[in-house]
Amino acid sequence: MYIGRHLSIKEGYASAAKAAYSGGINAFQYFPKNPRSLGLKAFDGREAERCAELCRQHDILTVAHSPYPTNLASEREDVRQRTVDSLLNDLDIANSCGSIGVVVHFGVYKGKEPLAGYQSIIQSLNEVTSRWNGNAKLLIEIQSGEHTFMGTTIEELAQIRGLCAEPAKLAFCLDTCHMFASGLWHGETDAEWLKKAVSLGVLEHVAVVHFNDSMFAAGARRDRHAALGSGHIGEEGLKWLMSVPALAGVPFILETPSDEDGTYERQLNLMREWGT
Repeated sequence: MYIGRHLSIKEGYASAAKAAYSGGINAFQYFPKNPRSLGLKAFDGREAERCAELCRQHDILTVAHSPYPTNLASEREDVRQRTVDSLLNDLDIANSCGSIGVVVHFGVYKGKEPLAGYQSIIQSLNEVTSRWNGNAKLLIEIQSGEHTFMGTTIEELAQIRGLCAEPAKLAFCLDTCHMFASGLWHGETDAEWLKKAVSLGVLEHVAVVHFNDSMFAAGARRDRHAALGSGHIGEEGLKWLMSVPALAGVPFILETPSDEDGTYERQLNLMREWGT
């Protein structure tokens, strides 16, 4: 299995790949640029290619994550346009680094007509994909329900991708804490949401799993990640998810607090144990 965690690119994209290999993980996520800004980044393509080459040599899978202000659903046209331009920049970086794609949330709509929020998402995705021809994909992440009504169901994932003009350029990101927080999942095995993901054609397009425990109970709509084994989801459900055959080649990425010793070794070892 491919397991890993979020890594910093402070020392560069290639340095993150080296840190993954030396740390014994074969997958990682990174912010391609400043995570708190939609500003565009001029990056060193040669350094990004070194990252891609290292990952190819050591069989490491990577995904990028769009900055926090990214908002596909925004009712403000200026924010939506900045989001489109930022995502194209993210995709360029991710593609150069050899990454699977860029994780992006549905976003938050604050207008009066909910349907307009979904229309904004589709318009934004269409604008990005019409201008993008690389291999990296946009990976739409399921949401927790905190601060927004959008993106908490398997049906929404299927509908958004299905309504877009170029669905082949889109895939999905599942987040265990988000699904638990929204009430979609209660940590049970053989979960109903997985059956629905199969029937609606979502599971076959899952490209990454954010593997997080939850600090709050199921349905609380609180997106607060806990270290594996210290939250409310439970070992049985998390272990089951790692055993789903369709996810065998998909990277499972920690976005959790570190262990008590400041490392992630306890959690990574749990993932290695559960994934065998």
